[in-house]
Amino acid sequence: MTTVLLVDDQPLLRTGFRLVVESEPDLEVVGEAADGRVALSQVAGLAPDVVLMDIRMPGMDGVEATRRIVAEHPDSRVLVLTTFDVDDLAFAALRAGASGFLLKSARPDELVDAIRTVAAGTSVVAPRVLRRMLDLFAPHLPAGAEDGDPQERTGPHPRLRGLTPRELDVLRLIAEGASNAEIAAELVVSETTVKTHVGNVFAKLGARDRVQAVIIAYECGVVTAS
Repeated sequence: MTTVLLVDDQPLLRTGFRLVVESEPDLEVVGEAADGRVALSQVAGLAPDVVLMDIRMPGMDGVEATRRIVAEHPDSRVLVLTTFDVDDLAFAALRAGASGFLLKSARPDELVDAIRTVAAGTSVVAPRVLRRMLDLFAPHLPAGAEDGDPQERTGPHPRLRGLTPRELDVLRLIAEGASNAEIAAELVVSETTVKTHVGNVFAKLGARDRVQAVIIAYECGVVTAS
């Protein structure tokens, strides 16, 4: 059974999400919260598998709540809900560690499929949609303070120094939106080999999924905004 926490400041929307989620035999709503601060308390007490997180809420918004949940409760994965398909706050939540985002206008079957996907450890953002978000928003977001001035660095970014040349190629292709099959074709290797490389890249970068790997690739200069 996959447990779900609903976080939205609108009670009517929470009720609608609850009806959709609880119509599925393998999903269970274990709690609700109307803002990010209450959500943190609920996650600490209930340890849900998936947090369905609204972004725009009074008080602590979904971005800060996502950042805190990912840092303090890494076993709970966050699926962000947004009104717009290209949303600066949705991107900020992905950068903070959310495993994906979904439009509030999504169909009920899309919502429950997304919850299952995130619970299974896979991201819910089409790579090319993420690339479009990164192209729009990444240039306007500050890099991590530990990165230093990129113009003063020599050699690869510190976060990339553990990657082999082939793993760096794989990371670049992931960041460009390529699927495992497309990476295999580009590098002339089997998909099984690609899966091994992808797993190594995630482990070395500390990325939980493709979304996080793509964002790290941008922050480290593997790819740049178009």
